[in-house]
Amino acid sequence: MKLDHVSYASEPDGYHATAERIAEKLGVVPYDGGVHPRFGTRNLIFPLANGHYLEVVEALEHPAALSTPFGQAVRARSELGGGWMGWCVSVEDLTAVEARLERKAVDGNRTPESGLELKWLQIGVKGLIADPQLPFFIKWSADSSQHPSTYKTNEGVAIDTLQIAGDRDRLRDWLGTQDAKPISEINIDWSAPHGTPGIMSVSFETKNGPVII
Repeated sequence: MKLDHVSYASEPDGYHATAERIAEKLGVVPYDGGVHPRFGTRNLIFPLANGHYLEVVEALEHPAALSTPFGQAVRARSELGGGWMGWCVSVEDLTAVEARLERKAVDGNRTPESGLELKWLQIGVKGLIADPQLPFFIKWSADSSQHPSTYKTNEGVAIDTLQIAGDRDRLRDWLGTQDAKPISEINIDWSAPHGTPGIMSVSFETKNGPVII
């Protein structure tokens, strides 16, 4: 189990403008991640070090954005002004997650600017909507050489820390583990939520030093 990516919902002036502001801070140029036809969304991808990426995601004027949990989550966060929507962990096998959540994973796909269609299974977005501190889960259909973090260079920018308003024990229950550090390659700083729980900020290591978004 490892961090896969973090999701930032588009601000009112659109996902391109939102991504430009993030690109200026990180020193990373995003690429077009394509449309999620099943979810009614589209994204821009910032490839990062250590097999991670940041997506800036926007809901389209499409029925799927109103009827699917992922589309609903993106639209709702953007309607609040945009910002950190959630985070995602990758697993090798979703069977245990499906059993724990008592539902099946759903298919996802998109075709980024590389032209190579990406496919995956995901589950847990309903949990994120109900409790935004919680990640959703993904299992990619392709091998790691086709992961979104591998397309284009990232100038050595890496995620260091997620600051989350929430409860670490709630996270461990959701992940199905009691490990002291279940996501070993990053740090998580916890704070008691004042209002809605969720990601408060993400700290990055860049060539110009730490950056917090």
